[in-house]
Amino acid sequence: EDETHRCGVAFFMSKAAESALMEWKLVNERIITARFYSKLIKLTVIHVYASTTDAKDEVKDTFYEQLQTVVEMHKDDMVIIAGDMNAKVGANNKGNERMMGKHGTGIINNNGERLVEFCGMNDLVITGTIFPHKYIHKNTWTSPDKRTTNQIDHTLVKCKYRSSIKKHPGHERR
Repeated sequence: EDETHRCGVAFFMSKAAESALMEWKLVNERIITARFYSKLIKLTVIHVYASTTDAKDEVKDTFYEQLQTVVEMHKDDMVIIAGDMNAKVGANNKGNERMMGKHGTGIINNNGERLVEFCGMNDLVITGTIFPHKYIHKNTWTSPDKRTTNQIDHTLVKCKYRSSIKKHPGHERR
């Protein structure tokens, strides 16, 4: 009862989405999948909550290994990965142009490097970095004292869908 919960993932969906739901699976406390049927393609949405920057490297490695397994299981589907990646990818995309745009914020951190590497291995793009947005719309996390903001929540899609991504400054801030 007194156990502190540090992470968790879930889906909330409309009735229409629920009617298209084929299956869902709680992989672990940090990864959940939902697979949807449509006439054209099967869609797998993977919701994640990655380890924080101060977590041990082994914990981070395990998260990305598990996420890799899930992505490979759904390689024939359209895959969208979204959630709290706890990753700052920054704005410098030199050498990583395929995986990200130049409109991230801050300086890339270790978790950001891991995320960009994961995207490269899986031909994914970090969608929130593609278009310019007002600074206030880029950041997805604000410190309790309101002095620090970061862009650490990300949505990833296959690079082949990059041209289908539309600019929308509607990220919810927490």
